[in-house]
Amino acid sequence: MIERSTDRAIALRLRRLLARATAAYRPLHVDGQAAGWITAARCHRLADFADVFVVRDEAVTFSPALATTPARTNALDRVTRELARDGALSAWRDERYAVGPRLTAAPWFLLERAAARYFGVHAWAVHGNGLVRNADSVHMWLARRSPTKAIDPGMLDNLVGGGVPAGMDPRTAFIKEAWEEAGLPASIAAAALPAGTLHIRRDTADGLQWETIFVRDIELAADYVPANQDGEAVEHRRVALAEAARLIALDAGPDQVTPDASLVILDALVRRGAIDARGEAAAALTLLAAAP
Repeated sequence: MIERSTDRAIALRLRRLLARATAAYRPLHVDGQAAGWITAARCHRLADFADVFVVRDEAVTFSPALATTPARTNALDRVTRELARDGALSAWRDERYAVGPRLTAAPWFLLERAAARYFGVHAWAVHGNGLVRNADSVHMWLARRSPTKAIDPGMLDNLVGGGVPAGMDPRTAFIKEAWEEAGLPASIAAAALPAGTLHIRRDTADGLQWETIFVRDIELAADYVPANQDGEAVEHRRVALAEAARLIALDAGPDQVTPDASLVILDALVRRGAIDARGEAAAALTLLAAAP
């Protein structure tokens, strides 16, 4: 069990980094439902696209002429490309998210991933805890993100992590990411065990991060060594669970863990008894993991 000081440091860090959104947002309404949440400054910019959006004080809607999924998607493609040219978005991914009332529902529109936080849409992600079980202990593999990544460059991360793009389910997305980020063949990645969902809804410099993370635990052989395939990870590190706890408590320095991965790791450590389920960190997890 980790020391109380580490437990408290984890709780304080994650409560700060993953605090619920408090900024003033206007809903982006589609069919009477909130498809996204946009800051006032961004709403002001979107008013320039008068053929796409109707911007009012209480909400943003699409122009009545954009009544279908393809029409909204095509219009948003033009808007997001102009926003990207203005430097208003994170790095262009050339990958779209499906935005709808549920992950499995027909989407209202498809949106370039780089614009997800700008429009505050509900995104879906998959993260995997790469675990190695020894006779008397469990270790966890972590990855270091490339320094060229658009979000959280150079920080430590889960072994596997990525968004669920349009047209793909979480399991398929996990298998894809496991190969790209760690060189795990599909036969091994497919055996990963679902470990629940975690939820994030926080203010960021890019806009609202509204995300549901599907967590999976994947048991790996003792002689397994990750091999990144897509250039997005530049280092892998195998650590004991106590060291993983120490790392997610760090609030400065080169070994900080991304906020998302810290939440996923904390969840795994509580589930495996490495962190006291009655302590401050576990209490923070209960609060942060609650549905937004």
